[in-house]
Amino acid sequence: MAGRNGKDGRELETAWIRELAGILEETGLTEIEIEKDAVRLRVSRQGGATQYVASPAPAPAAAAHAPNAAPAAPMADHAGAVKSPMVGTAYLSPSPDAAAFITEGAQVSEGQTILIIEAMKTMNPIAAPRAGTITKILVTDSQPVEFDDPLCIID
Repeated sequence: MAGRNGKDGRELETAWIRELAGILEETGLTEIEIEKDAVRLRVSRQGGATQYVASPAPAPAAAAHAPNAAPAAPMADHAGAVKSPMVGTAYLSPSPDAAAFITEGAQVSEGQTILIIEAMKTMNPIAAPRAGTITKILVTDSQPVEFDDPLCIID
């Protein structure tokens, strides 16, 4: 983003963040995302705090050669699919030496942390949207994920 308003585009990002945060406040939405000039910016409110993630927009052909693109595609349409709310790296446990948050066959309750996605050096816990049984984990530890990628199936 070098060369745009400011040394590295931070002024432009700040303007976008303020504008999107204002839209969130006006509309009562909890999350909004825009893509402009090959940059994707997502702003969300969680527990009263506003967070943002800026990342390069994916190239149209990028998903076609992703190693997990083919097997995960049918799972994305599954009614129990939990999808990634952001671009980042998925972690199945809170630290390398800790037990995984979930395992296949485990019961989860609504709001329980099922994994973490690291985005821009921030660890973002991903909560189960509903109670149920983890029937399939679709990501591996330290796997990069894109927005809306299926992470697991809760039935």
